[in-house]
Amino acid sequence: MQIPASTPHILAPALGDTLDPRGLLFLDTETTGLAGGTGTYAFLVGTARIEGDRVRLTQFFMRDLDEEAALLAALAPLLDRASGIVTFNGSGFDLPLLETRFILQRRRWPGGLAHVDLMRPARRVWGNALDDCRLGTLEQRVLGARRERDVPGYAIPGLYFQFLRRRTAEPLREVLAHNRLDVLALVGLLGWFGGVLEGRRSPLSPEEHAGIGRLWERTDVERACACFEAALAGGLAGNGAHAVRLRLARWEKHRARWAAACGLWEVAAAATAFDPRPWEELAKFHEHRARDLPAARTIVTRALDLAATTGAPGRIIEAFTYRLARLERRLAM
Repeated sequence: MQIPASTPHILAPALGDTLDPRGLLFLDTETTGLAGGTGTYAFLVGTARIEGDRVRLTQFFMRDLDEEAALLAALAPLLDRASGIVTFNGSGFDLPLLETRFILQRRRWPGGLAHVDLMRPARRVWGNALDDCRLGTLEQRVLGARRERDVPGYAIPGLYFQFLRRRTAEPLREVLAHNRLDVLALVGLLGWFGGVLEGRRSPLSPEEHAGIGRLWERTDVERACACFEAALAGGLAGNGAHAVRLRLARWEKHRARWAAACGLWEVAAAATAFDPRPWEELAKFHEHRARDLPAARTIVTRALDLAATTGAPGRIIEAFTYRLARLERRLAM
């Protein structure tokens, strides 16, 4: 299992240049509730590390609530050795909960540890392509792995309390399996991102090309634009294609590639639903860049007609009316 060194930085550029992907700790928790706070325990913490071409998975289980100190003591060395943590929605739940438990047990929490939360890039890539971006959905639809049996997350706290009451471990077998598969799904998902971002995985759907382009925007505009072009060439349609055209046109404008930008704005302006943004950009181009005031006036006039026909908000109509009046004054000089 290899993860390119650049992958964590692309997914979370704020991590800086010191993150060693070989030292990443993949982490997922099972808890006594979803509310968080001081009354919620992480009774099971699953972790995984990449060691050469293998994945070493370790699960820390709390047989009773008074074993929390021992669980955290066993987990602490892994956190201390890690170059960063990989989670799914960990920034919103897992890590704040563990930090709370560490503090309540008077242990030091490694607050400066780098963190890659895969939920955010997953939503960028598949938010418009899948019904949801739950880890289980991505495991099945993206990684091609299907769980034969899986306990639903909402049932896990009840199964743990049942274990505490009856001291029968059988109900926890599926909980341990669920946690184990979640951790392995993190490893697989980061590997998927690594393969795509390094150009080693194809083919991608048009929606995936668009999503990867949104990831590249923060670090490499050229690659982002190439992904957006691939998405459109691959047949991306509807609102997704409209949004990609506007993003691509913005970068073409920044690179002063005016013909390409105008071509994209013209296609976007011809969309069935009226969107003032491409019309405004075309008007600005003809007025300020091409110095073609009659063309700018024609564009603004057409935009005003469409705005009135489609019932656009008053502020949009006012903005185009103001622009048209300014153009009329300049043409009358």
